[in-house]
Amino acid sequence: MENLDLTVLRSLLQWRSQGQKALLATVVRTWGSSPRPVGSIMALCETGAVAGSVSGGCIEDDLIYRYSRANSPTGANPAAGLAANASAGNGSAGITHEIPTSPPERVTYGVSADEAHRFGLPCGGTLELLLEFNPELAPLQTLVDTLTEGHMMARHTDIATGQTALEQTLKPQALQDDGTTLSNSFGPEYRMLLIGAGQLTEYLASMAQFCGFAVTVCDPRAEYRLGWQVPGVTLAAGMPDDVVKDFKVDRRSCVIALTHDPKLDDLALLEALGSEAFYVGAIGSRRNDQARRARMVEHFDQTADSLAPMRGPIGIYIGSKTPPEIAVSVMAEVLALKNGVTLPRDMQVGPAKEQLQPDSGSAAVCFTRPDPNSASQ
Repeated sequence: MENLDLTVLRSLLQWRSQGQKALLATVVRTWGSSPRPVGSIMALCETGAVAGSVSGGCIEDDLIYRYSRANSPTGANPAAGLAANASAGNGSAGITHEIPTSPPERVTYGVSADEAHRFGLPCGGTLELLLEFNPELAPLQTLVDTLTEGHMMARHTDIATGQTALEQTLKPQALQDDGTTLSNSFGPEYRMLLIGAGQLTEYLASMAQFCGFAVTVCDPRAEYRLGWQVPGVTLAAGMPDDVVKDFKVDRRSCVIALTHDPKLDDLALLEALGSEAFYVGAIGSRRNDQARRARMVEHFDQTADSLAPMRGPIGIYIGSKTPPEIAVSVMAEVLALKNGVTLPRDMQVGPAKEQLQPDSGSAAVCFTRPDPNSASQ
């Protein structure tokens, strides 16, 4: 699965390219708790098709009812009663069930406790949306093409006219709404490069795809590549250091070594440590991690400072023992770093195991396909 925002924008582009009316809804402000953060987007086609979300579902139902020809008052729509009851509180009297050709408009949900309950918002939750009707095709095509090429873009919408302007940017910025212009940044897909095509990799690759990462798996060992079973993943047969170079690692990339074989893992890690990757790590026990660091210092001119970005043992401590549990542990740590969350020390595998087993160098066991070079995690 690709980046959610890009999926929404692709759907919007497809509908507009087919000459269909469509709208883009953006969460521009929240009060209290809300199901989706500021900057979240969804697209709605006049047919009633939806991509993305701005809530847990009830607000989407209301938008479908108000702006979809497929959900006219004569049609069978279970959300119609809910939407009709709420419409007066959202300034939507005189619903035509069509997407208008007009400037953007603001819609607020959850003003009252009763409305918040009807729309499935948390207690005290209120959110404001900006609805853009029938976005222009040419800027939308440029935005999708540029994101597909791996560049980050800022999109500026004139709220009075609906006209948009685009510019490339180097880092994501928080949504800005000054009442005149709405500025939202969109980034390309996050990418994950996994070294080794073993069983753990299959679980981690599947989870990463569901989280919106584009996944590449590198393994020069033919017997491992031939047994690969996860669709949608790019398989690379080159040596890990060459694959890391060709991967063009950027700040939206992570590199994780999972073979337990120093001849493969170390090559990838050394190359990745010199990149902008937001996460670089390797599977292995605390003892293996210490040995890896010592080996890199002795033979590859690394220092404690240069190795500091390398994570190991990877994952958060959840007592994982099986490949799927270990994959959950690793994916949780990757997402934490992606989202800018600093994990408490006692959630990290190494420190947690030190507290529980101060005299042991082992951690959770990682089961992979038979490999003479493998070792426990």
